[in-house]
Amino acid sequence: MSSTRSTAQQHTEHAANNLESFWMPFSANRQFKKKPRMFVSAKDMHYTTDDGRKVLDATAGLWCCNVGHARPKIVAAVQKQIQELDYAPAFQMGHPKVFELASRVATLMPGSLDHVFFTNSGSESVDTALKIALAYHNVRGQAGRTRLIGRERGYHGVGFGGISVGGIVNNRKFFGSLLTGVDHLPHTHNLKENAYTKGIPAWGAHLADDLERIVTLHGPETIAAVIVEPVAGSTGVLLPPKGYLERLREICTKHGILLIFDEVITAFGRVGNTATAAEFFDVQPDIITMAKGLTAGTIPMGAVAVDKKIYDAFMQGPENAIELFHGYTYSGHPVAAAAGLATLDIYQEEGLFERTKELAPYWEQALHSLKGLPHVIDIRNIGLIGAVELEGIPGKPTARVFEAFLQCFEKGLLIRTTGDIIALSPPLIISKQQIDEIFGTLAGVIKSLA
Repeated sequence: MSSTRSTAQQHTEHAANNLESFWMPFSANRQFKKKPRMFVSAKDMHYTTDDGRKVLDATAGLWCCNVGHARPKIVAAVQKQIQELDYAPAFQMGHPKVFELASRVATLMPGSLDHVFFTNSGSESVDTALKIALAYHNVRGQAGRTRLIGRERGYHGVGFGGISVGGIVNNRKFFGSLLTGVDHLPHTHNLKENAYTKGIPAWGAHLADDLERIVTLHGPETIAAVIVEPVAGSTGVLLPPKGYLERLREICTKHGILLIFDEVITAFGRVGNTATAAEFFDVQPDIITMAKGLTAGTIPMGAVAVDKKIYDAFMQGPENAIELFHGYTYSGHPVAAAAGLATLDIYQEEGLFERTKELAPYWEQALHSLKGLPHVIDIRNIGLIGAVELEGIPGKPTARVFEAFLQCFEKGLLIRTTGDIIALSPPLIISKQQIDEIFGTLAGVIKSLA
């Protein structure tokens, strides 16, 4: 009996401690659980904490809440959809909203990227794109094209494909040998040449030529695809040098290699007066991955847009045969599709892509006002994205920037940190007054850091 009571007591105690059971992603679990930071609600540009404080969202959640929080149009669309069709299988069946959403996304894509495959996250979008690239060459009789090329410091989600082509060491080193047949281009970050550049840096286009070295090393007939973020976000906002993306496109075209742009962060108005960074930079990839801004973070959803030539290559053989053996239980989920359609409506009705372009100069000026503050060694920006790189404390990497994160939270500001870099990406509905508030708070915090 005493043993039974003891077990029951343990279960009760475990249930009461609702912090311990959740293994938090990309978090210092022990530090958090000693002093939790809890959000209980959100509206427009602000979160509300469990102690009733308002926190200005300078990160759009995790780069995703582009239209702000709890927008009535999206809330209503989700509520209506879950009442009338909560789930429908996407294997050999369909529902109207997913076809409508695919058509509308396709109209936002550049060039002939006119077919859309739906996933549930950016990680799934990347792994889907890589599989499509490999299968594309296979169905065209070039099955030897199996090699994938990523980039140092690239972030492409947390699937095995994504971390294989990605180039952030801590995302890779704990998980074994990963995919074979993967190479990496050098990253483009160079403080000596490009520190404090406003917008696109002038130095570094030549780094794209390393792709020619990789092609020569392995032979073009072995390479399936190159994947890069047009703007590398999660690694700390690394911008492509002038001419860099164009040069990658030229080399890929020359050797019959597919070019994949990972736009999980940059799609849907983040960089300027366009839906995609591809259009902003006027460089045409063969595949674009996306997620985050597709539903503004409200319901998980990702997508992969592919060039018509890729889709058509699979549409061979008997009409009743499955063309691509790939998909997810929740591909094109009805509730996510409803959220996506409502989100696209808001982008259009409120002119949020154009708003990014209008606010970008003010954002740039406010961001670069931090130059000269203690510990600041670089500032970078494009559209409504910004980064402040701090000098690290010797022997204590990330300690200084994490202290900045904690202080900002206490002062009512949510920022994102990666390495020794503060990354910023507010909802596109931000006002100039709120921009001033972000950088006023951040300046005070930086000045206080040891």
